[in-house]
Amino acid sequence: MAVTCANRVRSAITLAALALATYPLAVAADSRVNPLEMTTPGGERVESCADPTVIRSQQPGEDAWYMYCTADPLGDWDREPGGGYVYHLIPVLRSTDLVHWRYEGDALSERPSWAWPLANLWAPEIQYFNGLYYLYFSVTDTRASVSGETNCGSDSAIGVATSTTPTGPFTNAGSPVVEPRRNGSGCDFLATIDPEVTVDDAGQRYIYYGSFYGGTQVRELSADGRSSSPSTAVQIAAWDRFEAPEVVRHEGDYVLLLSAAGCCNGPLSGYLVYAGRSTSPTGPFVDRDGVSLNTARVGGTPVLAATGNRWVGPGHNTVVTDLAGQHWTIYHAIDVDAPYFADSVGFTKRPAMMDPLDWVEGWPTVRGGWWVSDCPQPVPVAISGEPPDYTATFFEQDEPGALIPELSDEFDSGLGPQWSWVREPAAGSWGVESGALRFDTQAADLFEDSDSASVLVEPVPETDFVVEAHVLLDVPASGCCYNYRQAGLVLYGDDDNYQKLVHVSIWGTRVTEWAKELAPVPAGYPRYDKSFVGPPADGTYLRIVRRAVFGGEQYTAYTSRDGTTWTRGSTWQHGLGPTAKIGLVSMGGDGYTARFQFVRVYELAPRDCSDPSLADPCDSDGDGLGDACDPDDDGDLIGDLEDCASRDPSAGRPTSITGVSVSENAVSWNASPTADLYDISRSSLAELAAGQYGPCLADDWPDTSLDDPETPPAGSGFGYLVRGIDLACGGGGTWGTDSSGTERENNHPQACP
Repeated sequence: MAVTCANRVRSAITLAALALATYPLAVAADSRVNPLEMTTPGGERVESCADPTVIRSQQPGEDAWYMYCTADPLGDWDREPGGGYVYHLIPVLRSTDLVHWRYEGDALSERPSWAWPLANLWAPEIQYFNGLYYLYFSVTDTRASVSGETNCGSDSAIGVATSTTPTGPFTNAGSPVVEPRRNGSGCDFLATIDPEVTVDDAGQRYIYYGSFYGGTQVRELSADGRSSSPSTAVQIAAWDRFEAPEVVRHEGDYVLLLSAAGCCNGPLSGYLVYAGRSTSPTGPFVDRDGVSLNTARVGGTPVLAATGNRWVGPGHNTVVTDLAGQHWTIYHAIDVDAPYFADSVGFTKRPAMMDPLDWVEGWPTVRGGWWVSDCPQPVPVAISGEPPDYTATFFEQDEPGALIPELSDEFDSGLGPQWSWVREPAAGSWGVESGALRFDTQAADLFEDSDSASVLVEPVPETDFVVEAHVLLDVPASGCCYNYRQAGLVLYGDDDNYQKLVHVSIWGTRVTEWAKELAPVPAGYPRYDKSFVGPPADGTYLRIVRRAVFGGEQYTAYTSRDGTTWTRGSTWQHGLGPTAKIGLVSMGGDGYTARFQFVRVYELAPRDCSDPSLADPCDSDGDGLGDACDPDDDGDLIGDLEDCASRDPSAGRPTSITGVSVSENAVSWNASPTADLYDISRSSLAELAAGQYGPCLADDWPDTSLDDPETPPAGSGFGYLVRGIDLACGGGGTWGTDSSGTERENNHPQACP
């Protein structure tokens, strides 16, 4: 049976309940789709593996990799007898191909003796030297004998445990490698979490640690790997900005990868990964534009961020090298459609993901700059001598096309007629003068239910567009605290639905914040969160790109310090629609002034789609055009099924398949008028009741019947399931419905993709 696998949106099924049988395994494919395939020995799916770290086995004759994760539950099913979730003491998973992973148990049988009994163990780091595996990890709360304070919950430290094998048993050291670090009296401790270890050419090892409260430091690690000296500590990244250090050696440089923004705010998490580079393991680390990572206007070159598909908050990554020498990064991210553990809104589930790490002029970027993938990808080379299957396709930045004069303003002769105010500010607090719009910062905001800020607005174009502004904000370039004075651009649907790109002061840092707010949301879900882009300057150039794609609207942020070299940030999905406005804000606290030198609105220059496979390696709707090249045919500012009519008049998700029947060793069904191919699976009725629709018998099958020599005998309780696939713009739908008609996802680990 020939089977090919492609990642398509799920579609409706029809079930014929017949007989129970032994299932054939799905045919292996030389591609994979995020997240990584992880299971327990009993077949349960491992749905979360936050803060991963990976090592290749050093055991003689063992060709395998091992992954270690933060101490969370493995999935919705991972419960105590009383119903509460199990919190593992650093789960360990094993793989022979870096794609399929199996849970092997927990690394630790107990917390270190110096840890508080209920402390969390986070963010492991695995190393091998001195003939031992060293497992470093964060301990969130230490005993008073270590920190000098009781009942803090903030006196974190770095621990280590060692073992002769990658699965343990690991033996805890009797004291921290990095002790709790005081910032003040009482329970005021700096965040001492997220260990990373590297070694220089002379054999000296270094340990990195830190987080948003205190920034990132590095120390020399002792020869036995069990201690470090505070006297050797060097601050290498700014307070309130980064966490999760990872160091990669490349062409003689130390490349420091750090994560920023919020890791765990469900479907609005803005987490992303930055890079800095140095010739020394202790820095100084600077970004591509020469800006330090340890300055108030914080530098950093984005390496990995959200791309507008279903995955948000990618970060806290590790880097591995396959047997062909290709770098791959394994990280966690969040599925916007399934962000939380069951019955636990707010408890974010973070599955492990993998994509290739490429290099452009000495700087890392994931998947050639296409970043998070949600479509079939090549697999790493896991057997020596296999040819590489991955070829990088490099992202080309969005560019402005033709200027739209009626929506652009140089502010050289008053406000243009296109502008109007949402809540006009007080007279004298704004004006057009000396070729700029002066807009004093307001003691007002645009945040959730605090909607008092003024917004100067104009219409959006009737097509995809680019809007740019040059803003000078006179908040001091360093020092604390000018929270949260900000100025910049807003794409404004209303007070509770917008995208915001601003230069903002946050404690001791100055950043460009790329935020999203939306409403209404389900109970307990977030309404607002932020990501970041490049460092600001005295005058910061801001750019927002709006593009309609299949499935909705995408908004991408860019920033620049000189108006020439642009840094790209995350892409958010949002539904602002054609009635949204381009807006300017200056808010977050009074006492300062923003000056907008210009606002320029352009048509979005089309990408070169002459070869769609080069324009975008993902094709979510299967129409032969890469996602970046799907047109908005009907001009409604939304990429949707209506855009397919010119290419596929019958496009649409295939309806439920009818007429499923079994005769001898074959199953057949009626053709669907909108289906080009079919997926077929088989499952027991017990599994169906749990949403498990069985392993894949055939993926993208061209006929309306399938021979199945292992058809179970009639009467033993099994079912065939069939779904249609439209190769043009229709794609598919869900695998099936339950008795109330609620759509379900097939959770079987060998399901058709």
